[in-house]
Amino acid sequence: MAATILIADDDAVQRRLVENMVQKCGYEPLIVDSGDAAVALLTAPDAQAIDAVVLDLVMPGLDGLGVLAKMREAGLGIPVIVQTAHGGIDNVVSAMRAGAQDFVVKPVGFERLQVSLRNALNTSALKGELQRIRHSREGRLTFADIITRSETMAAVLRTAQKAAASSIPVLIEGESGVGKELFARAIHGSSDRKSKAFVAVNCGAIPDNLVESILFGHEKGAFTGATERHMGKFVEASGGTLFLDEIGELPLAAQVKLLRALQEGTVEAVGGRKPVKVDVRIISATNRKLLDLVKSGAFREDLFYRLHVLPLTIPPLRMRREDIPHLLRHFLARFAAEENRTITGISGEAVAHLAQLDWPGNIRQLENAVYRAVVLSESDMLGLTDFPQTAGQATPDGQLPHSEPLIVAPSAAPSLVSGSEIPIAPLAGAGSLSMLTATGEVRPLEEMENEIIRFAISHYRGQMSEVARRLKIGRSTLYRKLDEAAASDPAEGGARDVS
Repeated sequence: MAATILIADDDAVQRRLVENMVQKCGYEPLIVDSGDAAVALLTAPDAQAIDAVVLDLVMPGLDGLGVLAKMREAGLGIPVIVQTAHGGIDNVVSAMRAGAQDFVVKPVGFERLQVSLRNALNTSALKGELQRIRHSREGRLTFADIITRSETMAAVLRTAQKAAASSIPVLIEGESGVGKELFARAIHGSSDRKSKAFVAVNCGAIPDNLVESILFGHEKGAFTGATERHMGKFVEASGGTLFLDEIGELPLAAQVKLLRALQEGTVEAVGGRKPVKVDVRIISATNRKLLDLVKSGAFREDLFYRLHVLPLTIPPLRMRREDIPHLLRHFLARFAAEENRTITGISGEAVAHLAQLDWPGNIRQLENAVYRAVVLSESDMLGLTDFPQTAGQATPDGQLPHSEPLIVAPSAAPSLVSGSEIPIAPLAGAGSLSMLTATGEVRPLEEMENEIIRFAISHYRGQMSEVARRLKIGRSTLYRKLDEAAASDPAEGGARDVS
């Protein structure tokens, strides 16, 4: 799913022009004709996720400055690019002071708007990553910090938000790397326990002989090496949330004591003489099917039903591919800042390739792939060659991406994409021109010329100046040929670049 750009302008012609350019940039436009409509859309309780706003500064009713003020009051951090036919310095200063990120003068050119939108989205992604890191360290992560646009994930988020409003035990299931701990932290950060501790324990990383000591604590001298008293994770998390990751790896002996702690609300330290009362909200997680472990006798059935009160299953990344472009943008922003690299984006071809892969390691694998690419890349734009570790991976249909050259037929011209990080469709890795019709006759010259022009527009990501230069024709000639093609074939996309 491409980034959504809200366009607010009272001029119908300008709205259409900007809409066409936003589409050519590879983004999804959302149109309103007034400032009031823009504010209503941005602040609605079930508001659609919007990544950036292109805002007309001069509108009847609520103008652009008024919209910026309303957004500031609502605490919205969505980047805003203001545009107006009046480019005075006073307007620029007022808009920037009101919170706008960039300023363009009508009529804005395609390249100028493309760069402005790309910068706005990259800056927003970096701010989001910094906020997410800060919230994670402070224990204040919420569901707003989870990057997703998937309908599959929307249902999971709704259930998790309901769970956060109570102290019901939650069992989070999902493959390794899907973000189970992130969900656990978001549930804690959205609950009334958010001011208390969030304590995470990886049950699979604890030696069997130390599980009880780490979870429930021990008294000084309780066993060899116990040189001082240890309170245990349950007591440490009292009043807050205890996250038991990889709960299926817990030994049977520890499962018995965990069950008693959940039933009684008390824990007894190793070597202790009396139980200690604890108030802990339990969130557990596993990448295995606990019911299968119960059937095999490796996990207690009574403990399973204590933990499996509200199950949440997080789908793997291959089932929510529309999230991949957004995750790529956020990871790129973070790692480019951390490594002090001036990388502006990921090519449309690379994003299209990455979005086709299955990612068995899920988000963690995708994150590491971007990290590696940022460190090793020698360009300011990540391309397909910067992800060599994915070159041999198969797509869902079992085919290698771009294993065959793409034939650009008139009925299946590739969609326009930008050089930014979110394309509408894959760019052709190579182009071949069919010279003959299905009946073996030579195709008309005009038809082949139109096919070449469409391929060039896709290959150069809608940058019409570059298309005209490479085809060695004037821009006016290029536009004329596009208009003629659109007139002869109503199915043609006749949208023109106005830069």
